[in-house]
Amino acid sequence: MTLLQINHVSQNVGVNLPLNLILPDDYEAQPLEQCKVLYLLHGLSDDASAWQRYSNIEIIAREKRLVVVMPTAGRSFYADMANGQKYFTYLTEELPAWLAATFRISQLRENTLIAGLSMGGYGAFKAAFLRPDLYYAACSLSGVLAINALASPSDKIEDKKLMHEFDMIFGGLEKLPGSMHDPMVWLRQAAGSGVKLPALTAFCGLEDDLLPLNRLFNQAAGSMGIDLQYEESPGGHDWWFWGEHIKRWLDEVV
Repeated sequence: MTLLQINHVSQNVGVNLPLNLILPDDYEAQPLEQCKVLYLLHGLSDDASAWQRYSNIEIIAREKRLVVVMPTAGRSFYADMANGQKYFTYLTEELPAWLAATFRISQLRENTLIAGLSMGGYGAFKAAFLRPDLYYAACSLSGVLAINALASPSDKIEDKKLMHEFDMIFGGLEKLPGSMHDPMVWLRQAAGSGVKLPALTAFCGLEDDLLPLNRLFNQAAGSMGIDLQYEESPGGHDWWFWGEHIKRWLDEVV
């Protein structure tokens, strides 16, 4: 496999962004445009290098001849932020178009998957629900799948630095409920639209602090008739859990 570490300027974010790519070496056996493409999203405290550093994703990619795209999104929650930086548009529109033009990487829905951990699990499902035309499967690992996580425990509300950060992202926590940043809105919109969603899978560890949020999302999805493959198993909010479950998911969908 080939690992590329790229810095490129995003017109939608307005800054130079690191980007890690894993590409198959044997282009003659199968051109890149015919390979499956996995967009793999990092969590709140990580960057484009995290999956490469802490998991076996390159080994998995070699076994499956996957193109793996690992973008950087800072602490943006993969949102088109209130401060003007459009990370969601970058992820779902600008980056795929740039990769297709630069490397001839496929943009076909039937070739494209998306997954992420924690904040990246939120981002992967946000992309899957709001742009279901782009992906055939999506996976959330320990995802932030309910917005009350951003204000719980209550001492977060008293953290002025954190609240300022959320103001920059969402325009204030008070604007989150009922907005397109709210996972419950994604569910309601999907239930009412009849649009074909990607195959959705969510994993969460039994010792994970975000377990209640994942259970809430799973229950809401079930009540609205949204097909979600959801699984809880021993583990916490850590790379042991994420590394094991990304492989399990890819074994099922690739």
